Amino acid sequence: MGILISHFLLPLLLLLAFSVLSLPASGKTEVRALLELKASLDPENRLLKSWTNNGDPCSGSFEGVACNEHRKVANISLQGKGLTGTLSPALAGLKCLSGLYLHYNNLSGEIPKEIGSLAELADLYLNVNNLSGSIPPEIGEMASLQVLELCCNQLTGNIPTRIGSLKSLTVLTLESNRLTGEIPASLGNLGMLRRLYLGFNRFSGTIPASLAANRQLQVLDVRNNTLSGVVPSGLNRLNEGFQGENNPNLCGVGFAALRACTDFDTLNINQVEPFGLHSNNSPPIDISESPNLRERCNQTHCSNSSKFPQMAIVVGVVTVSVILAGAGFLTLFRYRRKKQKIVSTCESSDEQLSNDLAKEFNRNGASPLVRLEYLHGWDPLGDGLNGSGFLQEHLNNFRFNLEEVESATQCFSEVNLLGRSSFSSVYKGILRDGLLVAIKSINVTSCKSEEAEFVNGLNLLTSIRHENLVRLRGFCCSRGRGECFLIYDFAPKGKLSKYLDLEDGSDHVLDWSTRVSIIEGIAKGIGYIHSSEANKPAIVHRNISVEKVLLDQQFNPLIADCGLHKLLADDIVFLALKTSAAMGYLAPEYVTTGRFTEKSDIFAFGVIILQVLSGKLMLSNSMRLAVESCKFEDFIDSNLNKKFSESEAAKLGKLALLCTHENPENRPTIGAVIEELTIAAPVMAMFLFS
Repeated sequence: MGILISHFLLPLLLLLAFSVLSLPASGKTEVRALLELKASLDPENRLLKSWTNNGDPCSGSFEGVACNEHRKVANISLQGKGLTGTLSPALAGLKCLSGLYLHYNNLSGEIPKEIGSLAELADLYLNVNNLSGSIPPEIGEMASLQVLELCCNQLTGNIPTRIGSLKSLTVLTLESNRLTGEIPASLGNLGMLRRLYLGFNRFSGTIPASLAANRQLQVLDVRNNTLSGVVPSGLNRLNEGFQGENNPNLCGVGFAALRACTDFDTLNINQVEPFGLHSNNSPPIDISESPNLRERCNQTHCSNSSKFPQMAIVVGVVTVSVILAGAGFLTLFRYRRKKQKIVSTCESSDEQLSNDLAKEFNRNGASPLVRLEYLHGWDPLGDGLNGSGFLQEHLNNFRFNLEEVESATQCFSEVNLLGRSSFSSVYKGILRDGLLVAIKSINVTSCKSEEAEFVNGLNLLTSIRHENLVRLRGFCCSRGRGECFLIYDFAPKGKLSKYLDLEDGSDHVLDWSTRVSIIEGIAKGIGYIHSSEANKPAIVHRNISVEKVLLDQQFNPLIADCGLHKLLADDIVFLALKTSAAMGYLAPEYVTTGRFTEKSDIFAFGVIILQVLSGKLMLSNSMRLAVESCKFEDFIDSNLNKKFSESEAAKLGKLALLCTHENPENRPTIGAVIEELTIAAPVMAMFLFS
C-alpha cells in the first residue's frame, strides 16, 4: 500500500513543485519585495491596502505599480500619497525598476544603501520628504540613473564623489538639505548634466572649475551656502541659469547677483603653500576652509601628519597676512561677519524647510518654491533625429517638465479630474504663473510608435494657432510614467455638450445670439485647420463633435484636439471613431472609402448646427423634415421660449441640411459656409433655395 501511495503521490508532489517553481518572478520575489516595501512605507496599512499577498502587481490591482512587457515591476508612482514610513532595503529585489516616484510624502529615516543595486533605475524621486542621514555612495553605481531628486529633506554629510560616475545623469537636485563639505570636482565628470541644484545647504569651499567645462550644463544653483572664492568665468554663459546669491565670500566677474572680486579674491590662496604644508602632488589646501584640515586639527596641536612644527605654520600665516595688507583683512573680516549673520539665519530656517514644504503640499499642492526636473527619459526629441535641429529648437519652447505638470494638478488629484476616456485623462491645473490649464494625459502605448511620426505630430500641434481653437501651451513626455502630457488653455465654460439636453428652467440654456455666435466661431475654426499656411499644412480634424467644442468665459467656441490623431496610434484613432459614429457625426462615405476628407468634417459640422439649434444630442429624421418645412416648433429648442430669429433659424437649418448631404460633392466647402454665414438672412435664403 505504501509503495502504491508513493507511486501516485511522488508525481503529484513533483508537479506541485514544478508549478511553484514556474511561477513568474512577479508572483514570488517581486511580490515579497513589494510587501516588505509596503510594510515600511505604510506601516499602518492605510494607503496601500491594494498590495496583497495573493495579488498580481502586473494586473493593475497594486496601486501605483506598473510593469514592463516582461511582467516585471518597472514603475512605482506613489507621489503625494501621505506615506509616513521609511524606505526598505527590499527595494533591491525589484531588479527591473526604472522609475521610483515617492516625492511629496512624509517619509523618514535613511536612504538604504541597497538602492545602489537597481541598475535599471532611471528616475529616482525622493524629494520633499523628511529623510535624514547621508547620501549613500552606492548611488554612484546606478549606471542608468538620469534624474536624482533628493531636495527638501534633512540629509547631512558630503556629496559622495562617486556620484561623478553617473554618466547618464542629467538632473541632480540636492537643495534645501543640511549637506556640508565642498562641492566635489567629480561632478564635472557628469557630461550629460543639465541642471544642478545645490542651494540652501551648508557647502563651503570653491565652485569646481570642472563644472564650467561642462557644455551641457544649463542651470547651477548654489544660493544660500558658505561658498568662497572666484566663480569660474566659464559659468557666465549660463546667464540667469547661474544663481549664487547669499554666499558673501563668493565673487565673480559678470555675475549680476555677486559682488565684484577684489585683488584679495583674485589672489588664489590655495596656491600658496605655507611652508610645505602639502606636497607638489597633493591637492591645494585652503587652511581657513578645508574641512579635511579641520578634522585633523584640534585647538592645541595638529596630528603628526604635518612635517613642520606649528610655529612655522604660524609664521607663514603672519607673513602672508603682512603681504596682503591690513585693508584686505578688514574687507575679509567684514564679509565674514556678514556671512555668519546670514548663515545663522539660514540654518534656523533650513531645518524646518522640508517639513514646511511637505505641509504646504498637503494643503495646496506642490510648492512653487521647489524647482524639480523630470527629464523626458522617453525622449522623442533626442539627438537621434538627424536634421531636426530647427525642429527641436521650436519644440523646446513648448516643453514642460513633469514637476510643473504634477504641481499644476496636485499630483493628478482626482479632485482635478475633468474627464477620462479609453486612452486619456484630462485634469484641471494651475501653472505657477497663475494660468488655468487643462492637461491631457496620454499613455505612451496609445501614441505613435515611430519616433519621427510622433515628433512631426508634436510639431504640427504646436504650430496650430487660432482664436477658435484650444491653444496648446506645451507638452511633457515622461518615460518613468510612460505618458505624454498636452497642456492646453482651460475653457471655463466647459464642453458644448454640457448645454444640450437640458431640462426646462435650467440655468445653462444658451440664448439665441450665443448659439449663432458659437456656430459661426466653429465654422471659422474649421476654416483655419482646412487651410494651408506657411507653418502648417491643411488638416482634417476627423472627430469634430459637441464634445470637442469647448467654450471660454465669453462663450466663444474653441475646437479641441485638432491634429491629435497625428500623435495617436491608428487603433486608438479608430476606437474614437466608434463613438463618433454612434453619435451620428461620421460621414456616410467613410463606410465605403475608409478615408477622411474636408467634406467629412463638414458633415460633422452640419450635425453640430442641428444639435445647437435643437438643444438635443440625438437627432431624428422627423427633426430633419421639420427643418426642410421650417416647422420651427419641431426643431428649435423649446427652452428658448420662442425667443429666436426665424430668418436666422431657417438659414442655419438649411445650411445644416446642405452640410449633411449624403453625397459629399453636394456639401459646401467651409470657405463657402463662412462666406454665406456673413450674408444677410434674406440673401442667404435665396442662395440656399436657388
